[in-house]
Amino acid sequence: MVDRFPSVKQLISIKMKNPKIKLIMDFQIPRGMRYTCLFILLLASFLFLQCDIRSSDFFRKPCDGRAEDEMKCIPSGEFLRGSNDFETNEKPETKIYLDDYWIDTFEVTNEKFELCILAGKCNDCLKEKKCDFIGAKYGKPYQKPKQPVVGVSWYTAVEYCEFVGKRLPTEAEWEKAARGSNGDLYPWGNEAATCQKAVIEENGKKGCSSSILGKPHWMTTREVATKPAGHFGLYDMAGNSWEWVSDWYSPSYSSCGKSCFDKNPRGPCNGDKECPGHTKKIVKGGSWWWPGSLSRGSYRRPHIPENFPEYHHFGFRCAKDSL
Repeated sequence: MVDRFPSVKQLISIKMKNPKIKLIMDFQIPRGMRYTCLFILLLASFLFLQCDIRSSDFFRKPCDGRAEDEMKCIPSGEFLRGSNDFETNEKPETKIYLDDYWIDTFEVTNEKFELCILAGKCNDCLKEKKCDFIGAKYGKPYQKPKQPVVGVSWYTAVEYCEFVGKRLPTEAEWEKAARGSNGDLYPWGNEAATCQKAVIEENGKKGCSSSILGKPHWMTTREVATKPAGHFGLYDMAGNSWEWVSDWYSPSYSSCGKSCFDKNPRGPCNGDKECPGHTKKIVKGGSWWWPGSLSRGSYRRPHIPENFPEYHHFGFRCAKDSL
């Protein structure tokens, strides 16, 4: 008694030895097409086995279905990076593939950053003279616990992310998280940025202030997550604070070359610590100080990683590999 269903190969062997036996595949198939159909079945079986589904990611859930505290999983797949319609450094618009990864739900806040300082960390750039100041030079109005930490160098952002067991996101990772898989202009879609959607400058009111105050810096950043979440449930991917990413800056993706078009691109020099000919990193997302047009997900702003002598109030969020 047969205890399992015979394979296609076994069925063909039976048919060859006993041509008069009627197999189920003989019925309703014209005589002249029977061997063609058998060949197709064999080929399909071979291809199916070659796929080796058991060892592939076919049935794997994004980030293995796990949850991470105050992080969101960005699923693997292609997304539309860059733009052909705006700045030269955003060209060319290209489909880029990324594996899944985690990214912080919120910009790093003052209270979270303070934990790194209290642990005696996040000040290496001062010791190594790669920066000359850490924090908001505008003072206390920018130092509330839930406001994004600003005024940090790229090196300090890297040090903090390592302190919490993470890393800075690549530019591609950041942009996919901001724009979604279809390449929306903003985290909420393609509608223009307004103070209902993001913490930006609007009609001279920085940070969506209720009125224009005597000095521009009196109009401050806001606590994180005061505006609706965008793609993937992330907050402030447009506005509030510019955010450092890990990549070295190049004048365009074309001039960057292959390392900007591979799977999981890391930018010039593949993101190496040193990159001859490149002296600037990138910040993304716009801020409370600037109009909403600069908060487009594809907009790229270059800046020296030391954040001095040209100092700006930049912040960041961290990312993490899913595996």
